[in-house]
Amino acid sequence: MAKELPVVFVPGLGCTARLFAHQIAALGEARCRVADHTRHDTIGAIADSLLAEAPERFALVGLSMGGYVAFEVLRRAPERVARVALLDTTAEPDTDEGRDRRRTLIAAARRNKLGAIHQATFGRYVDRTRENDAELEALVREMLFATGAEAFARQMTAILDRPEQASLLPGVACPALVLVGENDLPTPPEHARRMAQALPDARLVTLPGVGHLSTIEAPEAVSAELAAFLD
Repeated sequence: MAKELPVVFVPGLGCTARLFAHQIAALGEARCRVADHTRHDTIGAIADSLLAEAPERFALVGLSMGGYVAFEVLRRAPERVARVALLDTTAEPDTDEGRDRRRTLIAAARRNKLGAIHQATFGRYVDRTRENDAELEALVREMLFATGAEAFARQMTAILDRPEQASLLPGVACPALVLVGENDLPTPPEHARRMAQALPDARLVTLPGVGHLSTIEAPEAVSAELAAFLD
């Protein structure tokens, strides 16, 4: 029996390993690890840290900010990535409006206004039918507060200053899964379609009735797609 491929997960902004709890349980905890994306304020430094701690060859799964880190890992060490899953992310730069929003959130984090940040962002992160889902909201809020204001500001700074990434896509040699929620506002389906078209070997999956946080909005569906892709 072939040895299972190790899997490294990279969470999104203000999220912890709980973002991938269902997927890790489905794939098997022994083969999975979650990268720490809280210690550095550049995407490059986060990617270097991940590579220093990862197995020699592995599958890489990134959601949102985790996708930005995945792109940088592919830039720096493509030979180490056997497969990459890009969930609810984009290779496109921020709009001017988006950059202004990020600066506002960084300023709020530096004033330790995590509650206000949660109120301002939760409705953008989930499908509109889940905006009043108390259990889902509590999980997102708990992950943000577990991340903490200082780490959130570092993460947002890293995203704001991330390098250009779209030009990397045609050179990605490994198979890719591009998955997106049908109603993802921050990284919409058209971005996912353009990524999948640019990647040489990609499968595009769009989940109906799902927003930006697909792994916790539709955990069973995402776990099934990842299991099929990785195994």
